[in-house]
Amino acid sequence: MPRAWSLKSRPQGVPGDENFALLDLPSAPLGEGQVRVANRWLSVDPYMRGRMNDVKSYVPPFALGEPMQGGAIGEVVESRAPELPVGTKVQHMFGWREEAVLGAGEAQKLPDLGVEDQAYLGQLGMPGMTAYFGLLDVASARAGDVVFVSAAAGAVGSTVVQIAKAKGMTVVGSAGGADKCAWVKEIGADHVVDYKAGPVARGLMAAVPDGIDVYFDNVGGEHLDAALLAARMHARFAICGMIDIYNDGKPQELRYLAKVIGARINIRGFIVSDFIARAGEFYRDMATMLREGKLQRHETVHDGIEAMPTAFRGLFTGGNTGKMLVRL
Repeated sequence: MPRAWSLKSRPQGVPGDENFALLDLPSAPLGEGQVRVANRWLSVDPYMRGRMNDVKSYVPPFALGEPMQGGAIGEVVESRAPELPVGTKVQHMFGWREEAVLGAGEAQKLPDLGVEDQAYLGQLGMPGMTAYFGLLDVASARAGDVVFVSAAAGAVGSTVVQIAKAKGMTVVGSAGGADKCAWVKEIGADHVVDYKAGPVARGLMAAVPDGIDVYFDNVGGEHLDAALLAARMHARFAICGMIDIYNDGKPQELRYLAKVIGARINIRGFIVSDFIARAGEFYRDMATMLREGKLQRHETVHDGIEAMPTAFRGLFTGGNTGKMLVRL
C-alpha cells in the first residue's frame, strides 16, 4: 500500500518529527481522464513551511491528517487518459507520497531537454523559473549590472548566479561556510560573502565598494539590510523569500530601510505562479544556456519516503547545496 506524509499538528518553530505522520493510502480506482503515477522524485521547498501554519496566504494551509502536497516527478503506471499513456514521465504537485492519482490536466509531460528527470524539480522547474523571472523580469537585471544574491548555494540562488553570469552581469553571492562559498565561486560568482564568517554588510561592501544594482532576496533579515546599505541609485530588489523568519516569525530589524527613499530603490515581491503562462520562454532560454555549457547544477539527495521530514528541516539548517530532493 502506498504511503503519504500528513501534518499531524501545527509546528511552533522548526517542525519536529512529532508534527508529521506517515499514512497508508488506499489505492483508489481510476476515473475517466485520470492517471496513476508512481512517484520517483519528491521536492521539499522553503515555501512549504508557510503552509504548515493555519493562516491565510497565497496558497491554502495543509489540512491536518490529510496527505501533504509538493512538487514531484513520476511515471504513469496506469492510465485512463489517452494523452498520458503508461510510461509517460510527468511532473505534478502531489508530492510527499509514493503514489498519486490525478487528472490528466494536473500533470505535465517532462520537456525533452536532455537532462535527468529530477532537474525539472530544480534548475529546470519551479526554483529555476523563480530565478529566471525574478532576475530578468521582476528586477529587470541587464548586462553590466552588479547583482547580489542571498542563499546563493541553494536551488534558486545558484540558478540566479548562473543566469546572471550568462547574461553579462557581475555577481556577488552569499553562502554559509567555506565549502559552499567555493562552489558558488565555481559556478560563476565573481565574489562570495561567507555570512558565517562575519557581518554580511561588511563582506558585501568589501566585495563591491561601489555598490549593487540588483538584489535577489531569498533570505531577508541581515542580508536584506546589507543590500539596502549597498544599493546604488535606482537599485531593483526582487523579493522571492525570507527564510530567516519562516520558523520564528520574529519582526525584521532593517536599519537602512530609509535608503529606499533617497536611492529610489524599487522593491518588488513576487511568486513564481505569476509567470507560469511564460514557461515556454523559460524553457527555450534555459535550453540555449544548457547547450552552451553555461549551466550546472548540484543536488542534495535523501533516499526513501521516510526521509521527507529530515530533508525538509535541512533547508533551514544549511543541509543542502543546490536542490534538496528525496528519491523513491
